[in-house]
Order: sequence, then C-alpha cells, then structure tokens
Amino acid sequence: MSEPNSSPDSEPRPSKATNKSIFARIVSLIRPEPEDREDIKAVLEAAHDRQVLDGDAFAMISGALDVANQTAGDIMVPRSRMDMLDISKPLKELLPEIIDTGHSRFPVYENDRDNIVGILLSKDLLLTITNPAIDLRPLVRPAVFIPETKRLNVLLHEFRSSRNHLAIVINEHGGTSGLVTMEDVLEQIVGDIEDEFDEDAAKTIFKTGSNSWRAMGITEIETFNEAFGTDLPHDDYDTLGGWFTAQFDHIPRRGDTLDHGGLSLTVVGADAKRVLWLHIQHGDQAATAQTEQTS
Repeated sequence: MSEPNSSPDSEPRPSKATNKSIFARIVSLIRPEPEDREDIKAVLEAAHDRQVLDGDAFAMISGALDVANQTAGDIMVPRSRMDMLDISKPLKELLPEIIDTGHSRFPVYENDRDNIVGILLSKDLLLTITNPAIDLRPLVRPAVFIPETKRLNVLLHEFRSSRNHLAIVINEHGGTSGLVTMEDVLEQIVGDIEDEFDEDAAKTIFKTGSNSWRAMGITEIETFNEAFGTDLPHDDYDTLGGWFTAQFDHIPRRGDTLDHGGLSLTVVGADAKRVLWLHIQHGDQAATAQTEQTS
C-alpha cells in the first residue's frame, strides 16, 4: 500500500494556542509587563489616550494607585481647623455650633483639646428632643486614633471592617494633629463627593435673623466688606478674625464685642489661639437688645 502523497499543505499547522503564545512572547519582548506603579500609570495613560478608558475610569484607577502611597498626614483636616465639642459645656451652649457646622460627627474633648475622649454623632442628639437636659457623656462613642504615617489603603480597609467613619490623627508625641474621615479617603479615589451641605461649604457668613448674622473667623476681609458695605482694612489682615484680634491686647474670648461701621460684632466661639465665630448685628438693633436685657 502506497503512502499518501506528502505536500506542504498536508503538514500539521501550528495551533491557535501556539500562535497566541508566540505572539505574546514577541509582545513581551517589545513591551515588557509593568514592573512598578510608574509603568502601570504609563500603560493606563496610553489606554486613556487611545480612549480605551474614559476619563472617569482613568481617574479612579489612578486614584486607587495613589492611595497606596499616601498617608493620613497627607490629607487630614489639621488640628487648627477641627470643629470639636467641649463635653463640660451644657447642650444649649453646644447646639449653635453643632447646627452651624452641620457635621454628622464631632470629636469630643475634656479640659484640653488634646484630651479627646470620644466621638459624638449628631443623630444621637435626637434623644435630647424629649430631654434637653440629658447628660451627653453616655452618648459619646470611643474614638479611633491613628498615626500620621498610616497608609490610606490600610486605613480604608480598617474603616470598612470596623464601620468607623472618622479617625483622630496623632503625632509622634501623642498630640492631636488632625482628623481624617472615610469620605476624605474615598475622595482621593473617586474625586469630590458632594452632599446636601456642600453648596454651603464655601460660605462663611450665615443669616440668623432679620438683622443678625453669624460669621466664621476665617471670613476674608474683602468678602465681609462686600457683604456688609464696611471698610475693614485688608492690607495688614486677611481674615475677619485676624482683624478682630488685632483690636485687643489679648486673644479675644467669648463675649468680647466691637462696634464698627454701624455693626456690633461679638465673639461667640473662640479657642486659645483665635476667633472661631462672631455674632453680627446692626448697632441700633444690638443697643435695643442690650437695653431690653438690662431693663
């Protein structure tokens, strides 16, 4: 029996798997697999340029990579800007600050701002509707303390597993450096997360009555002058609190008052270093209120 005629066409052809393997090897020689984050970012940028990844996807993946290199100290709200509650004060004194700031969680301290004893959730204050004289101490929850060097990817995992949404950042000496929230970490990945309060985030002056306002100490002088038609100097001072403090020979305290341009400005919130909040009222209205209080 004769053997079948052999021809080039009858020789076995390489399988698709073999072809793919050879092609993958050639590609790997031309363009090696990424070896570090910079290589990965280069691949992502190339994919974005070719429109394989849209802008949002590219930003989120890049943000996720960056989070691993960032620490709590990189994104924390610094101590000087933390809104904190003094547990020794009665609720009626704390409520204006709680309402004005609009936070859902507050660090709570006792005697000294470095002595943070826990976290108070605004929703827990619903209990005070029926009992305004309630003791706040049982409502205070344990605080989570982390070092400035805590990696954000590790912190995010801890936030998710512990169901905490806020951590107090401390320095190497045990002092308070600032705070960081789960939202702060997530925003490093997905960008700014806006909520119903963000529209007012840039506002520093709030109307509280027909002729009264509350202003933050960090209100820029130009903003204040524009809002009230005043002429506070802005060559030497940038903020309302800075100007107010310069008029005294001491750091202003709660209750300190100044009159300027037909307005009466009274400190309603301050710490050991600066003015936090001022109550503002037209001078004649303030005089009338003072007369009524003393009569």
